[in-house]
Amino acid sequence: MPKNSKVTQREHSSEHVTESVADLLAHEEPVDYKRSILNVTGETWDKQKDGEDELDAENRPAWNSKLQYILAQIGYSVGLGNVWRFPYLCQKNGGGAYLVPYLVLLVIIGLPLFFLELAVGQRIRRGSIGVWNYICPRLGGIGYASCLVCFFVGLYYNVIIGWSIFYFFKSFQYPLPWSECPIVKNGSMAVVETECERSSATTYFWYRETLDISNSISESGGLNWKMTLCLLVAWSLVGLAMIKGIQSSGKVMYFSSLFPYVVLVCFLVRGLLLRGAVDGIMHMFTPKLDKMLDPQVWREAATQVFFALGLGFGGVIAFSSYNKQDNNCHFDATLVSFINFFTSVLATLVVFAVLGFKANIMNEKCVVENAEKILGYLNTNVLSHDLIPPHVNFSHLTAKDYNEMYRVIMTVKEGHFKELGLDACLLEDELNKSVQGTGLAFIAFTEAMTHFPASPFWSVMFFLMLINLGLGSMIGTMSGITTPIIDTFKVRKEVFTVGSCIFAFVVGLIFVQRSGNYFVTMFDDYSATLPLTVVVILENIAVAWIYGTKKFMQELTEMLGFQPYQFYYYTWKYVSPICMAVLMTASIIQLGVSPPGYSAWIREEAAEKFLFYPSWAMAILISLIILASLPLPLVFILRQFHLISDGSNALSVTYKKGRMMKDISNLEDNDETRFILSKVPSETPSPMPTHRSYLGPGSNSPMEMSSAPNGRYGSGYLLASTPESEL
Repeated sequence: MPKNSKVTQREHSSEHVTESVADLLAHEEPVDYKRSILNVTGETWDKQKDGEDELDAENRPAWNSKLQYILAQIGYSVGLGNVWRFPYLCQKNGGGAYLVPYLVLLVIIGLPLFFLELAVGQRIRRGSIGVWNYICPRLGGIGYASCLVCFFVGLYYNVIIGWSIFYFFKSFQYPLPWSECPIVKNGSMAVVETECERSSATTYFWYRETLDISNSISESGGLNWKMTLCLLVAWSLVGLAMIKGIQSSGKVMYFSSLFPYVVLVCFLVRGLLLRGAVDGIMHMFTPKLDKMLDPQVWREAATQVFFALGLGFGGVIAFSSYNKQDNNCHFDATLVSFINFFTSVLATLVVFAVLGFKANIMNEKCVVENAEKILGYLNTNVLSHDLIPPHVNFSHLTAKDYNEMYRVIMTVKEGHFKELGLDACLLEDELNKSVQGTGLAFIAFTEAMTHFPASPFWSVMFFLMLINLGLGSMIGTMSGITTPIIDTFKVRKEVFTVGSCIFAFVVGLIFVQRSGNYFVTMFDDYSATLPLTVVVILENIAVAWIYGTKKFMQELTEMLGFQPYQFYYYTWKYVSPICMAVLMTASIIQLGVSPPGYSAWIREEAAEKFLFYPSWAMAILISLIILASLPLPLVFILRQFHLISDGSNALSVTYKKGRMMKDISNLEDNDETRFILSKVPSETPSPMPTHRSYLGPGSNSPMEMSSAPNGRYGSGYLLASTPESEL
């Protein structure tokens, strides 16, 4: 022991010793417990690993700026669902009235849970596996389940980016290739393709030219080489954006996060100048207040909030883990949550302005077609000329004149009206046609753009926007896999990123068969919803009930420099778990009530038809749900029965670079306090260190988490004399 230490001095002094253990240790030379007699764990010292762990803790990558981080979180949370899912739900569930349950649930579920994920990621500075191993080792399966769900979602999500890439390159021609039906030769005659004539040009291009879709999921039909190449391009883009971690993906976010807003604003301005745009927007925001009492509306609003913010995937935790410890993550959570909401509203305005224009076009087409029928009936004396109002001019027939004429004919010919085959041609009916997902982006919206002046320009902009929206979400999704795996298993970032992209491309070939679209539907409907709901419930329980809400709030106060609102205490502890449990129950009931099936495109009928999944597809569907949820009970059982190590029964003291770290197990609160500080419990600092590095499950390092059910005995203390720059 050094001669100038206090302990040595006290040996030769009769002065009464009153200093605490912490005071004595504060003046000792830094000693590594693994190489000293303080190593009571029996762990052998690995110099190389020890150096790597220390280097990893101190040299963790960081965002270049706060703006880059915010854009990354916005790019991740704002995705394709904001453009083609939210507008559909808004229209379906009461127009403007739908915004009320959505906002309420955003505040009581979305914002608190989003803040929770940001806070734990920033506090512990690890990916999802490390974070939940730290908070509660027995619930460490949460991180692995998140990785599996990210993998499943990434597989099919990148296929959608591939479709957008295909349409993007097809947009560089005039007229657009989906603006007219193709002409085929039948002997010496040229006729319109039957499948296209019986549907529409945009529908035909989507199902036949793009997907070349089979009639059912059972008919594979082989690989679609065009989509295979597009999928390869999509995975190449993701790999290049991710290969250097946040150093490369952060730079990509400057463009991929901001460009969609430029396009949306341009589309909004252009859309508002189109004839009929106001009709679409008025229809969109006309509230149907009775819908607010429908429980189904609240269930769908909660699900949309849940997925819009990317909760449970691990991407939010991964991005926040690269932040500085004193970053105001509460501000970030509020900002990103409401930017996400306003983006959804902006996208809804754009969609319904354009769909209002399309509805007017289609309504005029309906009027012209039915007016020709009426003229035919007048010429063949099926209808009398007396039924036509005198002011009606067939050469300039308006929708109002047609509706008046339609009502007269329907009244007079009541008994034989159906035989005439006349349509009402109401604008409201066109606006009520609900379209979502690929049907909105690749059929309805593309059809509307064919009527735009300079349609190729708008098409290029639209699909480039979809590519960037998808790419931003894919970077976040892949970060939910790469960050925790690299943190936990110390694999090389570049090798793992490239390898995972290649593996995902090979597995993803199932989605570029001719029946691939049906597998996309299956994965979208069943691979994530239920497992992610369970994951987020367990995240909430792990922090609020196992780790302790009061303790977590205290540590947030230390980290942020101010105390978060008590609102978060009650939402984390009571409101959010109850709401999420109700959502999970409703999702299970919905799965049971709605028979698992998909919409198949039948070539001979040129129409969609609902089909049930065959038994082998049901087996895949059930396997997806089980496989994504399996790590949760598996890790719990393995650690409950000590089949894998979680650092229990470890007592270690480490001195490194002027800071002291402790890991104490199987001590009561008061015993722990007396052992470390020899002071009263009220003077005990927070059990969570200001900077604590998680070194992965199975390690006997001093940073390891205790196996105590409440997880509160992984203790570490920062000496007051330690400069912040050293941490």
